[in-house]
Amino acid sequence: MEYRVIKENDLFLLTDTKGNIPENHSYGLGLYTKDTRFLSKLDVRINGEEPILLSSDATENYMAKILLTNPHMERDGELILWRESVEIERIRFIYDGVLYETIKVKNYFPKPISFQLSVHMDVDFTDMFIVRGFQTGTVGKRQGQTVEDYSLTYHYEGADGVCRRTKVQWDRPVSQVKEEGSIQFEYTLQHGEEDAVTFMIQPIIGKENKKISLSAHDAMEQLKQSYQKWEEKTTKVTTDYQPLQQLVDRGIADLKVLLTDLGYGQFPVAGLPWFGVPFGRDSLIAALQMLAFNPGIAKGTLLTMANSQGKQVDPWRDEQPGKIMHEIRFGELANTNQIPFTPYYGTIDATPLFLILLTEYVKWTGDIGLVQELEENVEAALNWIDQYGDRDGDLFVEYHQESSKGIANQGWKDSGDSIVHRNGEYAKTPIALAEVQGYVYQAKQGLADIFEFLHKQERASELRQQARALKERFEAAFWMEEQQFYAIALDEQKDQVGTITSNPGHVLFSEMLDEQRVDAVIRMLLSPKMFSGFGIRTMGENEAGYNPMSYHDGSIWPHDNSLILLGMSKLGRQAEANVVINGLIRAAGHFEYHRLPELFCGYSDSLGKAVNYPVACSPQAWAAGTPLVFVQALLGLFPNSLKKEIQLSPNLLEEINVLTVEDIAIGDGALSVTVMRTENGYETTILQNTTGYQIIQESLQDLTMK
Repeated sequence: MEYRVIKENDLFLLTDTKGNIPENHSYGLGLYTKDTRFLSKLDVRINGEEPILLSSDATENYMAKILLTNPHMERDGELILWRESVEIERIRFIYDGVLYETIKVKNYFPKPISFQLSVHMDVDFTDMFIVRGFQTGTVGKRQGQTVEDYSLTYHYEGADGVCRRTKVQWDRPVSQVKEEGSIQFEYTLQHGEEDAVTFMIQPIIGKENKKISLSAHDAMEQLKQSYQKWEEKTTKVTTDYQPLQQLVDRGIADLKVLLTDLGYGQFPVAGLPWFGVPFGRDSLIAALQMLAFNPGIAKGTLLTMANSQGKQVDPWRDEQPGKIMHEIRFGELANTNQIPFTPYYGTIDATPLFLILLTEYVKWTGDIGLVQELEENVEAALNWIDQYGDRDGDLFVEYHQESSKGIANQGWKDSGDSIVHRNGEYAKTPIALAEVQGYVYQAKQGLADIFEFLHKQERASELRQQARALKERFEAAFWMEEQQFYAIALDEQKDQVGTITSNPGHVLFSEMLDEQRVDAVIRMLLSPKMFSGFGIRTMGENEAGYNPMSYHDGSIWPHDNSLILLGMSKLGRQAEANVVINGLIRAAGHFEYHRLPELFCGYSDSLGKAVNYPVACSPQAWAAGTPLVFVQALLGLFPNSLKKEIQLSPNLLEEINVLTVEDIAIGDGALSVTVMRTENGYETTILQNTTGYQIIQESLQDLTMK
């Protein structure tokens, strides 16, 4: 399904390429906020007929521009409107909770013409879970429409007792308004003359009745200013390798549109169109990917997650004290407890990832104050890991679904067929995933560093001891000598789930693996079994569960690759990281707008083209964040504010001659650096270093200062 989506904060519009919302469309097109559809039909007609699409541009995530024209119109041999006489331009954007759409018409016929332009709308106020066919349930009722001067309002009384309305306003006189949602305008235009109407469509929840205070022009100016401010606060990248430049620029733009603020600071929602809400795992990983570009997003993400941290044991929501949520929803079904997403806590990895993001954020910013602010949340998360995560006391964190409407597999590969033995049997829970043990190790080691910095030696020693014990148990339980690789998981019997997958690659970033086994893991990940040429597959070729067209069993996920190559870079395996980066950059060239999608099929690059996965989200936060990780990995950039040090070990792709990265926020200052290819390797020039930190390279002879 080719669609157009625009978003700002937590309001998004999903249409076909003509800009329309056909009724009862199988993909659930509409205008959504708080998991409710506030526009379920939208189309524009000229003299009652559907216009012809000329172009549909969604290069900008915050604005869409669609160009249409009229078909040829005759009746009984009499010309009504010559084909392509009228240019119809639809420009739409969202700002401050309002969808603005301006429809501009221009006469290209040599003589004056008259025609009717009509807009047809409807609203069903359907919960997103019902729209997507995941759920049925008790819902409320439509309460009719009201027509006033220059406005039409649809009313709904929800089963949750919440009144919902969609108010449609326009800025020019109409010839006719019908209550069901047909709005007609008459135009007479001279040759070359143009005219326009602007619609303002506002979802209203509850008794709020906020008046629209900004014109379309002023709203667009403020929206553009918000993007300019975002760019000013974000690290800037310049390179002569255009495929990388395009990917980074696209990733930064996509992440901006995915930012939302629920009152605790900006954080990235998971993706569009269906996951424009807080997701523990996705939001945390995307914020981690963004640390080198805008560390303030990590703070907003941490505070948002801390605010909804689990408080009680509630099997319906898979909630336990200290647990970080999986996903929160705001619609009618959630409000009436017909689905457990208020929030839902069925994720095994969000809690250690919350702690990892905090420790990495502190390394980048030195913001110890946030650790102190979140002290109770940190201890609650650690307690959850030890008490609820490790349900049988074997040091491994395991998951098991409690909720009847929850998720069975609760790692990032959360489809029902993703944890499979080499004989094709699905593993049974409780399941301990390899990468989750790495996350726990990394979280405890990182927190130990912070506690030592805060002179809490006893707590630091306790965490280090726990991390060492976990490392020893992990090596003994997960290592598969015959395969020279780690199992993806242990099942309910503590047997290895031996299928070769990408999951153990995440453990590289944690630095938990035995040194001699690091190279074995990387060799497997870059072998033809796992590496397609376009990226590392989620599952190896020829495994029983392997399917290159599947969601998690042989497909390629950019974010999965990003966490692996971040670990490679951190461990000094820069050349190997570059193999992965190069593959993903090549893959991106096969997708619209040079954008890495959520995932794509795992076929070998011998096909000559990366193959689309049919229903991948785009843009997706952690896919958008992946090119940002490329830049960090190419620089080998790993700061540590606790030690006031910056590790820097650049290694460029062969296609790159120059890479300049400016205004990287570290500590209370910024770092700017240029790496240039020379006959003998690279010359690294520090353009700016106001951090006060020492820059450490393996070899300093090529480091110059400006």
